Amino acid sequence: MRKDIAYYHLPGLFEFYELYQVFLPLFREHREYFYDWCEIASIYGAPADCLWGGGRAGFGECAPQAVLELMREYEVSARLTFSNSLLKKEHLSDKKCNMLCAMFENSGEVKNGVIVHSDLLAEYLQANYPNLYLVSSTTKVLTEFGQLQDEINRDEFRYVVPDFRLNKAFDRLDMLSVEQKDKIEFLCNECCWFGCKDRKYCYETVSRRNLGEEQGDFHCTAPDSEHGYLFSKAMTNSGFIGIRDIQHIYLPMGFSNFKIEGRSLGSALILEFLLYYMTRPEYQLQVREKIYLDNMLDLF
Repeated sequence: MRKDIAYYHLPGLFEFYELYQVFLPLFREHREYFYDWCEIASIYGAPADCLWGGGRAGFGECAPQAVLELMREYEVSARLTFSNSLLKKEHLSDKKCNMLCAMFENSGEVKNGVIVHSDLLAEYLQANYPNLYLVSSTTKVLTEFGQLQDEINRDEFRYVVPDFRLNKAFDRLDMLSVEQKDKIEFLCNECCWFGCKDRKYCYETVSRRNLGEEQGDFHCTAPDSEHGYLFSKAMTNSGFIGIRDIQHIYLPMGFSNFKIEGRSLGSALILEFLLYYMTRPEYQLQVREKIYLDNMLDLF
């Protein structure tokens, strides 16, 4: 990977297939619309009703084979989001998740990966699907810098996504080695309250739901949580990473990988992320028009 390029990891592999079916050809055919300092490294997500799923409840309905063909055509790495934190040994035999891993492992020249939380699942994937690379999930909520360093130093992970509250720990981030910096993938646009103490429990609630277990109701107590995700609100978050930050702070420091969240959001909001993070301002209207006027898409 080039050190002067920001490599984005985008949400909605299955959830927003129709959007990417239009956006990826546009990105290739009209490269002049987009910043020359960024590329698409991967798209992540999970189909609905995946036992190993976590982070967000999956709702993607697109056929896996169609997803793989699209990713192969545009040479983008596909990542399965299997970040359930509560998996037990008996869950590892799940047919649907194993079928997906087998399918994605042998998919062409560009390697695909899996985003994981469970060490049990990570060990299982290494033993049974060694051609899939592993990404350590931000759902681990590693808020201490020492925890992050320990995670980065684990050989099994190609990338590690820190908790967003470590995004601006520049004095310590800058002390990392080149190899360590190459493994960090920053979560840019988190809207969660910076002072949240319930983030880990929130993720565990999703894990229980995917396992079909009974659960108590989880009520977010963060300020203004009733309004849901707002990009304008995310931009005021202390951990927010904007395009100027990427260009003038993170890239010069030697960091190249940036994750955009949004699997549980609508495709119209995902488009706003693609416009903000990747599209030159003078071409944003053209990109909007080409996306909105495609009759295949129902953005609202």
